Amino acid sequence: MRYGGLIAATVVLAALGVGIYFSNKDEAKKAAKPPEDTTVKMVSLLEPDIQKIEIKKKDEDTVVERGNDRKWQITAPAAYRADQEAVNTLASSSANIAADRVVDEKATDLGTYGLKDPSLELDISTKDGKTKKLLLGDDTPTGSTTYAMLAGDPRVFIVFSSIKMGLAKGAKDLRDKRLLTFDQDKVSRLELLAKKQDIEFGRDKDQWQIVKPRPLRADGLQVEELLRKLKDAKMDLALSDDDAKKAVSAFATGAPLATVRVTDPSGTQELQIRKNKDDYYAKSSVVEGVYKAPADLGTGVDKGLDDFRNKKLFDFGFNDPNKVEVHAEGKNTSIQKSGEDWISGGKKMDSVSVQNLIDKLRELAAAKFVDNGFTTPAVEVTVSSNEGKRTEKILFSKSDKTYIGKRENEPALYEVDAKNVDDLVRAAGDVKEAAPVKKK
Repeated sequence: MRYGGLIAATVVLAALGVGIYFSNKDEAKKAAKPPEDTTVKMVSLLEPDIQKIEIKKKDEDTVVERGNDRKWQITAPAAYRADQEAVNTLASSSANIAADRVVDEKATDLGTYGLKDPSLELDISTKDGKTKKLLLGDDTPTGSTTYAMLAGDPRVFIVFSSIKMGLAKGAKDLRDKRLLTFDQDKVSRLELLAKKQDIEFGRDKDQWQIVKPRPLRADGLQVEELLRKLKDAKMDLALSDDDAKKAVSAFATGAPLATVRVTDPSGTQELQIRKNKDDYYAKSSVVEGVYKAPADLGTGVDKGLDDFRNKKLFDFGFNDPNKVEVHAEGKNTSIQKSGEDWISGGKKMDSVSVQNLIDKLRELAAAKFVDNGFTTPAVEVTVSSNEGKRTEKILFSKSDKTYIGKRENEPALYEVDAKNVDDLVRAAGDVKEAAPVKKK
């Protein structure tokens, strides 16, 4: 037997096994290590330190600068209000720009990379007077990256093309496109001068009231909705010159629909809205020009007084009242909150039946407003809320299939479906004493 050959083969196999083991172990170590970071910081600044950004493109140069109030403004190609959010995004992107890698340590032919006459130059100036000049040239053959360099640095870098797209902004991209620039939370007065009726709203803290044509309760949600539509109305800067001229002509020949004036601490702004065929056009006191307006703005201002009146009979809203009194059909119901319980005549009342009554009160709303028809009261309801600071008393007189409601000390009359008032009276009669607690 040739034991010598067998032993030699065994030794070789063992050596190979050891080699594979250590090779695999080295590969595992390499795999466990994070990949080497080849990115290079081209620009690393603090965003608040950026004072000015110049965007130089072949078709337009755009400059944005911070004012004394630290807010951005566009100073070229003309003076425009800036969209603060859009420019802040640009500034944030400009403050930190990383290259994927260096492709040429010392470029001699910048034309090869499209950097001799770059398609985009970004000059980023900080408040210490220093400026970083970023040049962006051609896209690489893959199309997903772009050649870039810094003025004064001979190296050519590759950056992701998305960086170039994010920085290549023009004045139209960065302009504040709002037709009105008021602060919705600080508006104190709103005037709607419409063909249906001239209406003025005033706000005291968070409560809207109709001031003209006469003092009336306002539906705050409807007023805020109108303000939202005015705030969201924007210019369409993508229009061609021909379309812009058509808008001016359409406004000039259109039928006046409404003029809206909004007052906040900065002053009063005005928006004129006209309708031409099926389209709406707007002219603002804040910006030059005429612009096509969204249809929901046109329908939003094309409303009358009753559209903005508060149809709810009670103002306590989602706050639970402290006391409720209902007098109807010779019966009196009086309940008062004490801690977590409702009490009547010293007795604890059933919370479910009380809540049903409160829900009926909260849902009570006018079907429409009327000028007359109130006669002898048949139902009287008094609700105290806000820890007794607000008391609302409403009288109802019966009129055929409806009731006419009148809030105490107010001239307005509310026509309410008879079923709703009858359900309220029935709910008051159904309030009952709480079941006794069973002893264990």
